[in-house]
Amino acid sequence: MLEIVATFICLTTLLTYVNFRFIGLPPTIGVMVTALLFSLMLQGLSLMGFPGLEGRVHDLISQIDFNDLLMNWMLSFLLFAGALHVNLADLKSYRWPIGLLATFGVVIATAVIGSLAYYIFAMFGWHVSFLYCLLFGALISPTDPIAVLGALRTANVSKPLKMTIVGESLFNDGTAVVVFTVLLGIAQLGEAPSAAQTAMLFVREAVGGALFGGLIGYGVYRMIKSVEQYQVEVMLTLALVIGGSAMAYELHVSAPIAMVVAGLIIGNLGRQLAMADMTRRYMDGFWELLDDMLNAALFALIGMELLLLPFSWTHLAAAAMLAVAILLARFVTVAPAIALARRWRSIPQGTIRVLTWGGLRGGVSVALALALPNGEERDLLLSITYIVVLSSILLQGLTVGKVVKAVTLPAG
Repeated sequence: MLEIVATFICLTTLLTYVNFRFIGLPPTIGVMVTALLFSLMLQGLSLMGFPGLEGRVHDLISQIDFNDLLMNWMLSFLLFAGALHVNLADLKSYRWPIGLLATFGVVIATAVIGSLAYYIFAMFGWHVSFLYCLLFGALISPTDPIAVLGALRTANVSKPLKMTIVGESLFNDGTAVVVFTVLLGIAQLGEAPSAAQTAMLFVREAVGGALFGGLIGYGVYRMIKSVEQYQVEVMLTLALVIGGSAMAYELHVSAPIAMVVAGLIIGNLGRQLAMADMTRRYMDGFWELLDDMLNAALFALIGMELLLLPFSWTHLAAAAMLAVAILLARFVTVAPAIALARRWRSIPQGTIRVLTWGGLRGGVSVALALALPNGEERDLLLSITYIVVLSSILLQGLTVGKVVKAVTLPAG
């Protein structure tokens, strides 16, 4: 285990250095691009008769449980770090578009993408059941909070739009996991759960996660308020994420949602009422550093997953068509939600276009695809998901800033 961690950290650091020194892309996307180039170089060496290094890296990556690592641990750290800098008052102001997109938007997108995927797969001669197409729709529907936050760092987005995109991406994982879990249960058991069972699953995962996050977040806030030493206060937040994630897993509630709520409490109540200026500086510095390091590791891992998955030109063509279908589904869900939200508050022109293009997919989708039961359908959906995620991060992530400028959104 120590060898895996040491090798992966060293490799991620090297890729980060290469991007910063020679490529110069935005950090997360640049690391992923560097990792992709590294994977392609290893495959090239293998074709030239030097398979040793590729085999070594392949064995290393195959020992990492991406689904468990991301969904149960890394995502909690990254969401907590992201939520620390979200203003709760601003989030409350845009609660209607955020709520609509993070709940009904995910459900509608699942149905639209699943239906389109069923016909696209059939066009390429793949006989994928409609249920598995819906599973694909569920795992690819949520926008990825890590990819979204990384892309928005360099985009001059107005406050209303930024809060809507960030808020949606922070909370839609809970809905996606519930929808995915229900569909996966149907696929494995062969029967659909009742409406009451589905509602209870949502309450336990999403609502339970929010309540648990609020409880531990407020408890740690009170502890921070009772001391005046930044080392202890930073350690309390670290223990909150590590211990809280482990407890959420045992309680069968959503750890990501719990960490978002806890992060909002510490970042708002804690920052305003319990921290001295020195504590704020150290708290921000610590979590920004940890956020950058984990982002680099995650996107390096996504790039190197190329070594594990089989691809063909057919996969690429199908993924391209599905990427268009996903953008269409995104528009279908965003447009009504924003039109409805405009009844309650002013929303800038161009919001629908930016929200549609800015709905990046990322590691969460890959992690959910890895949770599918072994079989031909899983292998196909995993490969397609990976290609769609790569194209989303590379194409949409690198151009979202240009789209923002093109639609000339007023500052907010």
